[in-house]
Amino acid sequence: MASNEAVTIAGGGLAGSEAAWQLASRGVRVKLFEMRPGKKPPAHRTGDLAELVCSNSLGADRPTSPAGILKEELRRLDSLVMRCAAEARIPAGGALAVDGRAFSALVTEAVTRNPNIDLIRQEVHGIPDGPAIIAAGPLMSGGIALGIRDIVGEGCLSFFDAAAPIVTLDSVDMNRAYRAGRYGQCDDYINCPLDKEQYEAFQRELAAAERALQHGTGDAEGGRKPRYFEGCLPVEVMAERGLDTLRYGPMRPVGLPDPSTGETPYAVAQLRRDNAEGTLYNMVGFQTNLKWPEQERVFRMIPALERAEFVRKGVMHENAFVCAPRVLDRFMRPRRGDAVVRDDLFLAGQITGVEGYVESTASGLVAALNMHALLAGRPMPEWPPETAIGALLRYISTAEPKSFQPMNVNLGIFPPLEGRGTKRAPGHKKLSKQDRSLMFAERSQAALEKFLGQYLNQL
Repeated sequence: MASNEAVTIAGGGLAGSEAAWQLASRGVRVKLFEMRPGKKPPAHRTGDLAELVCSNSLGADRPTSPAGILKEELRRLDSLVMRCAAEARIPAGGALAVDGRAFSALVTEAVTRNPNIDLIRQEVHGIPDGPAIIAAGPLMSGGIALGIRDIVGEGCLSFFDAAAPIVTLDSVDMNRAYRAGRYGQCDDYINCPLDKEQYEAFQRELAAAERALQHGTGDAEGGRKPRYFEGCLPVEVMAERGLDTLRYGPMRPVGLPDPSTGETPYAVAQLRRDNAEGTLYNMVGFQTNLKWPEQERVFRMIPALERAEFVRKGVMHENAFVCAPRVLDRFMRPRRGDAVVRDDLFLAGQITGVEGYVESTASGLVAALNMHALLAGRPMPEWPPETAIGALLRYISTAEPKSFQPMNVNLGIFPPLEGRGTKRAPGHKKLSKQDRSLMFAERSQAALEKFLGQYLNQL
């Protein structure tokens, strides 16, 4: 295969933008197709690349957390997304949150200024010929979806995802709210407390509130039952599951005592800054599919939000992904049985079964490095499973197909710790989660350095 052949990338989200940047930085010509702003899926608002549609948080950034381990690996590999996130960062305690519009604008500017990238604002209506990366995202257009189905057969699945509302800071009643992070780690969150009576009334109304028609399901009576992703349940679905479900989820009050009284509220709704100016706040964990008037009615039952101004309502959309362990090889190429359908076609992003902004970014980076190796006639890199990237790749390629669901990076997908000090000895206390996380992080860093030492001249 000619190394100077242009690579087509379908989709300008996080995975596609990262893949384009990684290839272009290695001298590979890229044609990056993005259908926005001419055609926008329901969840998108702008035509910028790498738009964040559900939340402005890229997750935990502690170096010993699973998400933090993944971020450190991406930084080590000179990720464009991580570089732009650092520049657009806004305070959010131990999480990496960004001003969403500033972040997307930075990614767009970097991509459009790269002389090796030709950004084409057109919809791709099928699977491109020649070397290509499909990073069209979980809201892919019909032509791409049909093309993938034709290649992999009946391996496509779907689930529903949702976004949370955003309110203005000025409309939050700070006489009935307070700033604090959990366990006093920061003061970047606004906490809106509820007592027992207020919470139970809120829970009842939320569970019974009227919902919008769900994209992709048809009418409410005749449509198929949606498959929710358990890591991003609509708040009204959580309310349906039981009186206290919310108090063990997004409204968990533990570690959030009111500084004016020193007492922990019965329940708390948290707000996280959504822009650099600190004028907009996201309702943390309140992704929803309620009808818009219902959102205002029910969420204003939270005392501090009684007069809240909602600048963005919550929305729900259908996400698509393939059953990766059945239809992708370990390099993210489509296959049927044991046979790879096309050597020069890679999938990236949430359609591969990774869940989350940073996880999607990582898959785009991996697809780009695999493509670069293919074009150069070299073996594609084998990522050690002890790294966060390698653990994700191993999960999506080896999980049980019948129960396969999208997965965030977490300690459960890493290989178990082995050796001295990793197991509980008689008479000794069990290792704390913090100690275990540190050991995972140290092992991951060592594995990544060894990997880079082997592939550094090739990546």
